[in-house]
Amino acid sequence: MRRKLAAGNWKMNGTGSALSELASLSQSYSKASVDILICPPATLLHRAADAVAESAVTVGGQDCHSGHSGAHTGDISADMLLDAGATSVILGHSERRVDHGEHDEDVRAKARAAMDAGLKAVICVGESLEQREAANTLDIIGGQMSGSIPDQSTGENLIVAYEPIWAIGTGKVPTLEEIGEVHDFMRARLERRFGEGVGRSVRLLYGGSVKPSNAADIFAVSNVDGALVGGASLKAADFSGIIQALESI
Repeated sequence: MRRKLAAGNWKMNGTGSALSELASLSQSYSKASVDILICPPATLLHRAADAVAESAVTVGGQDCHSGHSGAHTGDISADMLLDAGATSVILGHSERRVDHGEHDEDVRAKARAAMDAGLKAVICVGESLEQREAANTLDIIGGQMSGSIPDQSTGENLIVAYEPIWAIGTGKVPTLEEIGEVHDFMRARLERRFGEGVGRSVRLLYGGSVKPSNAADIFAVSNVDGALVGGASLKAADFSGIIQALESI
């Protein structure tokens, strides 16, 4: 049975004062029936890990370098994230693919490094509005999965997040049928590549304008094991509403 996961991506938001939201969240969830993950900016990661140490909340990074160490000014390795208290790392987010020109092979290399370090890799895939309107969604998702997911992946070290680019931060959400189509497709692809055991154990998240008001409906969709949440994860009250929706499924 796959354990549900509510993951929050703070993106480039938050300074030390934001840790009060994390403290509030951890106080509300000393225990939980689902997994809870917050990925703050790297500058907060160590303090965030300390803030949630006695709770069901864990923390992760938003990116990592594919190398273990070296002359890479400004980059952070998976080993460094682990040392700072991370359990997971988001990789291949559309904002990294677009803003930093990351390709599938880059994401795959980073995911290998993350898995080697003992982190869970949350690999993001998703289509643009132009690709959606051209009916190319499944081809795009399939290609990104093939290129971005390493061969060493298991249900323990891999999480896949479907984030349609056109729904991120826009308030637009695919229909439940569209979400289900993509998640069923991703499950089938994983089972075909890794076998039913691994394929059925990998958690699949939906991301893109998830909020307390629509979370329950999204979580009821086939093969949706939770969410990767952006803006609504910045406030404990908003994110708690999403966690509660996931716990009720």
